[in-house]
Amino acid sequence: MIELFDHQKKAIEKLHNGSILVGDVGTGKSLTGLAYYFIKVCGGSIKNGYGLMKWPKKLYIITTARKRDTNEWESELSHFLLSTDKEHNVYYPDAEVIVDSWNNIFKYKDIKNAFFIFDEQRLVGYGTWAKTFINISKYNEWILLSATPGDSWNDYRAVFIANGFFKNKYEFEYKHCVFNPYIKYPVVKRYINTDYLIKCQRQILVRMTFKKKTKRHNVQVYTEYDHDKYNIIFKERWNPFSNEPCKQASDFCYALRRVCNEDYSKIEEILRIYKIHKKVIIFYNFNYELNMLRKMCEEHNIPYSEWNGKKHEEILKKNEWLYLVQYTAGAEGWNCVVTDTIIFMSQTYSYKTLIQSAGRIDRLNTPFTDLYYYHLLTTSNFDKKIFNSLKSKKKFNERTFIIF
Repeated sequence: MIELFDHQKKAIEKLHNGSILVGDVGTGKSLTGLAYYFIKVCGGSIKNGYGLMKWPKKLYIITTARKRDTNEWESELSHFLLSTDKEHNVYYPDAEVIVDSWNNIFKYKDIKNAFFIFDEQRLVGYGTWAKTFINISKYNEWILLSATPGDSWNDYRAVFIANGFFKNKYEFEYKHCVFNPYIKYPVVKRYINTDYLIKCQRQILVRMTFKKKTKRHNVQVYTEYDHDKYNIIFKERWNPFSNEPCKQASDFCYALRRVCNEDYSKIEEILRIYKIHKKVIIFYNFNYELNMLRKMCEEHNIPYSEWNGKKHEEILKKNEWLYLVQYTAGAEGWNCVVTDTIIFMSQTYSYKTLIQSAGRIDRLNTPFTDLYYYHLLTTSNFDKKIFNSLKSKKKFNERTFIIF
């Protein structure tokens, strides 16, 4: 029988159809969402053993590709005698469970009279995912789980429409968006009549407040970089890696990042940290960083495994290891409670990605109290700008750094 924490019980009481369950990474949102489905939607009970569902309903979980592929949801489902495998699902077929990724959400556009759990916020903008989500919401009950539900009101647009606060995106834009008239494509300059938007937000957000036992130690580690090469790029707008001029802001910033990221002093710092902690997850951005890490591991006989766009390896079951994870491929959708250390070899542009990455080891069931996060930085103005954006909980914008 599953035991829920107080913050999870309180959240279940507040949840309703169309809610966003908001909680820090590792606070048990998945289990809380399933408990809400089992108890309030299907009429089940977890007191004094499991009471059978009074109103069983098919369950669709739309999550990240990694969570789907690694069966991350199976352990949570088992607490309620549910499973994607019909042989292990006590309530099959009435409460059939399907877990799939956001990439396949279009497959479920015609489903009716089911319950959907949308795991992680993927509804920014008004693309295919958002439109399909709105269509699903018309004929099904649903909740959304997210650690970071939105940076701007535009991130809430699809959820507001799904809840009936607006008929469509045009009504939302007409009432609340002022667009920049000097840019060809639509860019919101500011939002107006935000009192109503705040009221809508309050109606659907259910926050899980929980005082964690863990304590995060963020350590800034400064490494060297080639000042001469950096200055050539910065002053002459010349890309020494492609041996051609920087044609746009992305080329310019990529070149600056590479100078900062691939200095061997980063490897020296990683080796120093590894001697202390022995089991370490390393997040990186680019393939040249991965090549540096592979070479380091091979030269120093360090056991390692990888998770990126091409390799989907698990953490090694050894006393010492490195786990090399690419931000885009592995910032979310998996948990690790066998280490207390993460190294960010290079900075991500996204505050959301940083929070998700840090949360991989900060879980309710971790045996560690002190968690260590090493941020490898340089003193370059470029790294400082990225760091300051993340510190302000914002996404770094290359165009704000340099105007071409």
